[in-house]
Amino acid sequence: MNDDLLVGIDVGTTACKAAVVRAGDGAEVAHGAVPTPWTVVPSGAEVAPARLLDAALAATAEALAGAPGGQVVAAGVTSMAETGVLLDGHGRPLAPAIAWHDARGEAEAARLAADLGGERFSARTGLPVRPLFSIAKYAWLRANHPEVARAVRWLSVAEWVVHGLGGEQVAELSLASRTGLLDLERRAWWEEALAWAGATPGLLAGLVQAGSPAGRADGARLPRLAGAALTVAGHDHLSASVGAGATRPGDLFDSSGTAEALIRAVPPPVAPADVGRLVAAQVTVGWHVLPGQHALLGASRAGLALRRVLDLLGVDEEGRAALDRAAAAVPPGGGGLRVRDVFGERAAIEGIGANPTPAMAWRAALEAVAERAAELRGHIESVAGPSRRLVLAGGWARSPAARSVKRAVLGPFEWPRVTEAGARGAALLAGLAAGRFTGIDDLPQATDVERERSPR
Repeated sequence: MNDDLLVGIDVGTTACKAAVVRAGDGAEVAHGAVPTPWTVVPSGAEVAPARLLDAALAATAEALAGAPGGQVVAAGVTSMAETGVLLDGHGRPLAPAIAWHDARGEAEAARLAADLGGERFSARTGLPVRPLFSIAKYAWLRANHPEVARAVRWLSVAEWVVHGLGGEQVAELSLASRTGLLDLERRAWWEEALAWAGATPGLLAGLVQAGSPAGRADGARLPRLAGAALTVAGHDHLSASVGAGATRPGDLFDSSGTAEALIRAVPPPVAPADVGRLVAAQVTVGWHVLPGQHALLGASRAGLALRRVLDLLGVDEEGRAALDRAAAAVPPGGGGLRVRDVFGERAAIEGIGANPTPAMAWRAALEAVAERAAELRGHIESVAGPSRRLVLAGGWARSPAARSVKRAVLGPFEWPRVTEAGARGAALLAGLAAGRFTGIDDLPQATDVERERSPR
């Protein structure tokens, strides 16, 4: 049993990642990654569900190929939220899976607000009315893909991959919280919203907590997973909070990926007035992967915005390390440069002086993103109270310039040196499903943690 292994799969916006984790100490021992195979379309992006499953399995196969010997006792899958897969009665996908950031659903979101009432929708779901959420995307598919009327099941991406591994069709609570179809307080599907969207009876599966057993892997495509306990490990940012060890009361987790999310777990209920105030400030309220906890989640498209600035500067992945080092040495204020409307369609760089450098512009972009994170933190803490600890993880956390800016703007933080927090969290939650751990407090913590203090 000391050699038992856990597998975590993280189906993200940029890449499908996998990690093999030792059950005994929680150490990551092998990794795999494959780009998420989007097809770019005028409104954003979409993907054939079969190709998405293939990519997730390819990343997992790569990780397993590099893993040591030992039995794989469990596998968990976490993923981006809002994106979903529609299946017919034979389990075959009926339509492409639309990216969460795709613009489709704008007209449907406007109609939703008019028909159900924006404030009423937010009070019931903990979400604003936006095309981002699954209810608007599903309504768009119903209007534009006639074959969707034959759909008998909607699965989120993580749920689809678990099913593709041989698991049961279930609906995990943190992912359900991002659909716009969940009655937050009742912890049940909202029948009125389902009727508004034209959903067929039984379209949504039974609700489960992340870490709950969802069958066993059949090993058909990944023989080494045969017999492994399966679980849906929830929304990727929330799974990453488990992988980074941000599970204590009062922890604020900063997940810095393609989207940046600040997350705080709080016990329910959140007062209706506070829900309305949070939603108005672009902070959502949903169920956490931590049992019995709500997640206050404030998000921005930070990674997408930063990638746009790198493209402007003509910096690729090879050149980013040097740019990061130079930007980390730029004093706060970016040499007078500022990036205005960094998340808008037409961001602008202002204050260009006599001797501008790419490092100044990069520092300014990182500061604009961090300032938004600070605003979201303020809204979260206005309801949850001051955070005891800030924990940082995600791909952008590896940037020394980003960490330098976060230290200056957000204050001290802990940075666990885990390679893939989302996949590690999924693996640990799978350990719960397999009975290897008794609860969240029993999960092995990361042992290599860098603690960065505020500049003096």
